[in-house]
Amino acid sequence: MAEHRGNRVKVEEDLPVYLARPGTADQVPRQKRGGLFCSVEDAFDSKTIDFDALSVGQKGSRTPRTLKREKGSQASGMESPASAESPAGNDAQQVQVRSSGEKEALQNLEDEKSDRLLIKGGRIVNDDQSFHADIYMEDGLIKQIGDNLIVPGGVKTIEANGKMVIPGGIDIHTHFQMPYRGTTTVDDFAQGSKAALAGGTTMIVDHVIPEPGSSLLEAYDQWRQWADEKACCDYSLHVDVTHWDDSVKQELDSLIKEKGVNSFQVYMAYKDYYQMSNSELYEVFTFLAERGGIAQIHAENGEIIAKEQARMLQMGITGPEGHVLSRPEELEAEAVFRAVTIASQTNCPLYVTRVMSKSAADIISQARKKGNVVFGEPITASLGTDGTHYWSKNWAKAASFVTSPPLSPDPTTPDYLNTLLASGDLSVTGSAHCTFSVAQKAIGKDDFTQIPEGVNGVEERMVLIWDKAVTTGKMDENMFVAVTSTNAAKILNLYPRKGRIAVGSDADLVIWDTDAVRTITAKTHNSAAEYNVFEGMELRGAPLVVICQGKIVLEDGNLHVTSGVGRFIPCSPFPDFAYKRIKARKQLAVLRAVPRGMYDGPVSEFSMSRGGTPSASARTSPTKQPVRNLHQSGFSLAGPPTPEEVPIRPPGRRIVVPPGGRSNITSLS
Repeated sequence: MAEHRGNRVKVEEDLPVYLARPGTADQVPRQKRGGLFCSVEDAFDSKTIDFDALSVGQKGSRTPRTLKREKGSQASGMESPASAESPAGNDAQQVQVRSSGEKEALQNLEDEKSDRLLIKGGRIVNDDQSFHADIYMEDGLIKQIGDNLIVPGGVKTIEANGKMVIPGGIDIHTHFQMPYRGTTTVDDFAQGSKAALAGGTTMIVDHVIPEPGSSLLEAYDQWRQWADEKACCDYSLHVDVTHWDDSVKQELDSLIKEKGVNSFQVYMAYKDYYQMSNSELYEVFTFLAERGGIAQIHAENGEIIAKEQARMLQMGITGPEGHVLSRPEELEAEAVFRAVTIASQTNCPLYVTRVMSKSAADIISQARKKGNVVFGEPITASLGTDGTHYWSKNWAKAASFVTSPPLSPDPTTPDYLNTLLASGDLSVTGSAHCTFSVAQKAIGKDDFTQIPEGVNGVEERMVLIWDKAVTTGKMDENMFVAVTSTNAAKILNLYPRKGRIAVGSDADLVIWDTDAVRTITAKTHNSAAEYNVFEGMELRGAPLVVICQGKIVLEDGNLHVTSGVGRFIPCSPFPDFAYKRIKARKQLAVLRAVPRGMYDGPVSEFSMSRGGTPSASARTSPTKQPVRNLHQSGFSLAGPPTPEEVPIRPPGRRIVVPPGGRSNITSLS
């Protein structure tokens, strides 16, 4: 009898959660009293079950049964796994990270050194689709994606609880540790890549800027050394072409074939320093198109800028406002149009860096609609702020916004650029992160042309785009992934290793919190700069967990980074994202001569007189025999010419009838 009673108690303890007494944690079934038609205890009380309180069906939740067990274990001095996993405030929607259980730890004694990670319950977002699945990572690569994955022991598990899991961001435009007139930017590769990771960016692409006349290969080797010593995340390099001659052509060949560089920037601004002529641009674009490179362009009309800068200084305008006044957006738009034209003539893919104005963005949009292979890159600053700050009474604040091309004074420009970014007219985003201290900016306190140019943005890039484009309904989550990561990977020919969550891709992931709200301030950012051009902005969306190379580097707002672990990622030429269309255009644009017979008619003589234009036919015609001047009369008062004076018509020459026909006048009588 006692045994039967014990079994009955055991059965009652195993009752499902939904039979528990509402409002209590006790699993005691309601008791019937007095037979079939007698009243039931609590029959008229509310029978609604509070599933939120019971956390039914949520991972890591406390059921009445587990709660009873926890009470027993706490009495015996043991901590239950559920309580250890439960985040602060019992918020079941928060991301949780837990290590292996005791049994798993015995199977893998080197758990602390293990690179095995499992993300459970996340919503994977790529540029083309979103779906729910778990992700298993090992040795820095994604090994499995799916449900109910079979994974080995020693795995650290991250409970995503339905939050977005996106590919790590790729900032395609940075300037870390950049030398400038005897000084260097305050964010080196260690500090800059740390700030990038804090913002959800797991790879950066920095610009190598050789001094004019110096070796491109030597500058490349110097940048590689700096980055290898300090970078906290993976990186690639662009190389800027600051002069053009035969030696540069040889170095470009080596950089493309041997060094893993496929993108090169040239300048239309900075007269007498970096600026190239139209003919040089034509030669560079032709050279890169033949070798599968991407031509990047800094588009401003350097000739007019130099004249306008001199005019502003003559007028006594020496502050930061002179910077934007000497560089109106029409000069950016004109240069973009010229670059698009040259790239179209040479059939070279064009990448326009730092799109800052409406008019420049419109030209790129129109060119893409016509079929030109051109990519536009707005930067964090042009998407998030404007150029009205150049007129600030605080010189240091105004100088902190100085960059080229300048930010547009039109306050509606950021929203306009975000719209074009969301529609695909602009393809990718960078930060152009190039930070100087206030003291360094003060080099130009008496002459705005001497202010070091550059703004921050590597940490704020992804958060700002989410707030300005996604939360406003301009852009969906898939397009967000495309413009912050995937398109950059495709342009650099790194896709799908980077920019996608797929089996075999690098384990660079971000768990994104769409509801987080944070205020941007220089007091808490990870840059070494004393200012932040987005100071005081309240932005929605933020990374909760950042995984780089298969390791957690950001968790609960805390960074765990190591300098020097960043790897150089080589970029191969002929990326399909650009060159599929280039090859198709090349086949359609084959130039052929028109087959025709040889022209053997008369050809006029010409002289290179001032103001005259030489005849094209005179240069190309195979016959150059003299012809009779039809404006000269053969009539003479001296009578008919003698046989010796009559010119003999060469054989094969036709007599050309003068304008108006032959004259019948033979004499004056």
